[in-house]
Amino acid sequence: MNILIPFLTIRLATGRCDQPAITPVLRRAVWSLAVMAVGGVMALGVVDSCAADDWPQWMGPQRDGVYRETGVVEQIPEEGLPVLWRQPVSHGYSGPAVAAGKVLVTDYVVEHGEIRNDPSNRHRVHGKERVLCLEAASGEVLWTVEYERPYQISYPNGPRATPTVDGKNVYVLGAEGDLLCLHLDDGHLIWKTSLPQQFGTQAPLWGYAAHPLVAGELVYCMAGGQGSAVVALDKRSGAVVWQNLDVDDIGYCPPMIHTLGGKPLLIVWHSQELCALDPLTGEVSWHYPLAPRYGMAIAAPQLRGNLLFASGIGQTAAMLPIGPDGKPGEPLWTGRPKMGLYAGNATPLFTAEAIFGSDCETGQYMAIDPHDGTRLWSTFELTTGGSRRASHGTAFTVRHGEHYFIFAETGDLLLADLSRDGFRIRGRMHVVDPTSECFGRSVVWSHPAFAQRCVFVRNDREIVCVSLAVR
Repeated sequence: MNILIPFLTIRLATGRCDQPAITPVLRRAVWSLAVMAVGGVMALGVVDSCAADDWPQWMGPQRDGVYRETGVVEQIPEEGLPVLWRQPVSHGYSGPAVAAGKVLVTDYVVEHGEIRNDPSNRHRVHGKERVLCLEAASGEVLWTVEYERPYQISYPNGPRATPTVDGKNVYVLGAEGDLLCLHLDDGHLIWKTSLPQQFGTQAPLWGYAAHPLVAGELVYCMAGGQGSAVVALDKRSGAVVWQNLDVDDIGYCPPMIHTLGGKPLLIVWHSQELCALDPLTGEVSWHYPLAPRYGMAIAAPQLRGNLLFASGIGQTAAMLPIGPDGKPGEPLWTGRPKMGLYAGNATPLFTAEAIFGSDCETGQYMAIDPHDGTRLWSTFELTTGGSRRASHGTAFTVRHGEHYFIFAETGDLLLADLSRDGFRIRGRMHVVDPTSECFGRSVVWSHPAFAQRCVFVRNDREIVCVSLAVR
C-alpha cells in the first residue's frame, strides 16, 4: 500500500523510508486473538505487564481509562504539583501517547487561511500536519515527521486521534484521513495510506477522530465509503485484510474489542447503529439501531459485566444486557428527558457504583445509575466551572485506585472522590490555558496521558509534563 501523502518530511537521524512485504496475517491474528481470549481479557493495543507506566494509546494501556501506576499522589496541594517541563506545539485536539520513554503528539501548523469554528460548514485551511516525538524525561524533541495537508473540515483546529504505539510501531491518523505507520525510534516511514483515497470517500464533517485500534496483527480504523465503514489492515504492511459495513457517515467513535459471550467482538458505533463484528473476518454478529443527532457517535461504548452502555447527543442512549450468546437483549433503558447521560467528546467511565462523565447537552458532570438511568447528581464544578448550561461541556475522567483524575475543559486538573452520593475534590491546579473555542467560550478538548508518575497535557500552544509522584 503506497497511496501518496504529498511532501512528507521526516526530520530524524536516518531519513529512511521502508516498505515491508505483506506478511501472512490471518494465521498470526488467529493465534494472537485466541491467546488473549483464553486469558479472559482482550488486549487492546500495547499491554505489557513489564511497562505498566506507559500510556501507549487513547485512554491508556487497556483502553479503559484506568491508570494503574503506584507511588502517585492522593492529593493536589494548594500550590499545585511540580511542572517538570513545557514544550511548544501547535494546534490539535489529539491527546499524547507515552511509551518507551517517549511522548508522541500530533499537531497542525497553519500556513494559509484562518481557523474558524462553524459547526455546520467546512472551511479551507492550508498547513502541515506533524508528528512530534519528545523525550518523556525532558521534553526534548527527538524527531519530527511532517507533511503538507490542506483541511476542508469543520473545526479545522488540527488532528483529533491520539497516536497508537504498538511495540516499535506508531500508528497516526490525521484529521483528513492520512494514516501513517512510523518507527518509534527515529520516525522513519514504514507504510502510509489515505483512507479517503483508498476507500473512495470524504473526511467526516468534523474530521477523522476515531483513534486507531491495534489488536493482534491488525489495525482497525473507521474509514468510510461503501462496504468499508470499518476496515482491518495488516499492521506490518497496511494491506487490507477485510472491510465491511455500508453507511454514509462513519461518525467519530473509536472501534473497541470487548469479550461478549466468551468471545472477542469488534464493537463499532457509527451514525446509524451499534454493530459487533468478528475481529478476524469482519463478519457481522449483530447490530442494534442507535442513531445520535448529527451523526455524532463519539464516545466509545462501555462494557461492565454483561451490560453494554452507549450514549451520544440528542438524548441517545441504550443500556443493553448481553446474553450468553454474546448478543444484546431488550435494553434496560434508553434515552429520554431528565435522565441518563449523553456523552460528547469524553467517554464516560462505567464503574461498579455508577457511570461518571460529562453530559454533552447540559455541560454538567454527572453520575447516573446504570440499571435505570436515574441521575444521581450533577455539577458544573468538574467541567466548565460555571453555573449555566454549556453545550458540549467536557471533562476527561481517569480512575486511579479509589480516586479519579479529571481534566476539565478549563485546563484544570482535579483529583476527586466520586461515588453515587456525590463527589469530593482532593485538590486542583491549572495546567494549561484553554486555547480553542466552542460556542463562544474557551476550551481545551484533549485527553491527557498518565505515565511515569506524570500527567502529560496539551493545548494549541504547548505540551506540559506535571509530576504526580509522591514526594
